[in-house]
Amino acid sequence: MTREEVYRDIEATLGTVPTLFKAVPDDTLELEWNLFKKVELRDEVIPDKYRELMGLAAGAVLGSRFCVAAHRELAKACGATDEEIEGAVRIAKGVAGWSTYMTGLDLDMNTFRDEIGQICSYVRSVQGKPMPGETAGRPTAH
Repeated sequence: MTREEVYRDIEATLGTVPTLFKAVPDDTLELEWNLFKKVELRDEVIPDKYRELMGLAAGAVLGSRFCVAAHRELAKACGATDEEIEGAVRIAKGVAGWSTYMTGLDLDMNTFRDEIGQICSYVRSVQGKPMPGETAGRPTAH
């Protein structure tokens, strides 16, 4: 496809041709656009809202203003509430923080895997029942 043909496809899909695609060289533009469509736009497994919340969380951890801006707005466009957006970013903060802590302390991975297995077994055994410290599926205040 020519650059103009790719631009027409991009505009038909996104309503505009973002600058990020204008920066891509001619010899890779079609490849990059096709990959973008496959990875970013055509996930039948994860619903759009959740995919965008995941993108927001990943972008926040990476410190990417571009990813955060894009995925936050796309999440909203897909129906995400402010509470869901805050929740996604809070989860990202927790994952990044605990990962930094455990990696910095060089905790044993085999022990960690064993403990996660125990936790998963427990969670499966109480599915549908309130977990300790919860009422009606919501954590209790301490």
